[in-house]
Amino acid sequence: MEKTTNYSKIIAGTMTWGSWGKQLSTKEMIDLMQHCIDNGISTFDHADIYGDYTNEIEFGTALSQSKIDRGSIELISKCGIQHTGKTRDNKIKHYNYSKEYIIWSAEQSLQKLKTDYLDLFLLHRPSPLLQPEEVAEAIFQLRKEGKIRDFGVSNFTPSQIALLETAIPVMGNQVEFSLTADAVMYDGTLDDILANKRFGMAWSPLGNYFREDGEQTKRIKKVLAEYQRKYKADESQLLLAWLLQHPAMIHPVVGTTNPKRLKDSIEATSIKLELEDWFELLAASQGHVVP
Repeated sequence: MEKTTNYSKIIAGTMTWGSWGKQLSTKEMIDLMQHCIDNGISTFDHADIYGDYTNEIEFGTALSQSKIDRGSIELISKCGIQHTGKTRDNKIKHYNYSKEYIIWSAEQSLQKLKTDYLDLFLLHRPSPLLQPEEVAEAIFQLRKEGKIRDFGVSNFTPSQIALLETAIPVMGNQVEFSLTADAVMYDGTLDDILANKRFGMAWSPLGNYFREDGEQTKRIKKVLAEYQRKYKADESQLLLAWLLQHPAMIHPVVGTTNPKRLKDSIEATSIKLELEDWFELLAASQGHVVP
């Protein structure tokens, strides 16, 4: 499997652009998209459920009113989660990966985003009822019709990907990965991405560092205080640099809408931590040195 190189190293996550966050206006979305592109961020990550199924249409409206060339950006979206909310009559959150639903969901995303194709289409979370052959039929049809280019998953384990690959190749996997949430380094997930040359993406790449004030984050803060001076970088940049150094070549999905932080994220891609510094941060996060 050839590893794709078409996506920007930093991906702009759009989950908080709409009603689940900053509630950006159309103009603000256009300005933020252009700022991303001007600073080397050309890939935008969506999911059908974001904003209670409203984010895609708001982003699509902004994109259609902008002067941005569709061919200069990459759009990712996800399907499968049946969310409970105001826009759908679901009595309980569940997953739907029937052939009909996958195709319908992809077509809905295309309509809302006002685009003819998705660069990457992901199954959002694994379902215990997932049937590989049914997924494959849907994806092959969407590809044949030119509606999607690449296919992948999100939050899947290596064994769940292996199950899918009995019927269809899986190009990428988007998972939770950060200095404070490193389970995927040890459960085979990143090994699978590296060994099979998948396109790896990390959601919540800064972890809980800015959200929690526990013993873990206090230990990390102490180390980062020294490294900010050493590397002339801020905490967010160093957290991203740590993640980016993993050989699986993970692409962080950065959820900020702050223009400066987006620019800083791109600058983090040029930071190379010394080997012992990388492991000192790992030890600070885990509370012990490696075995």
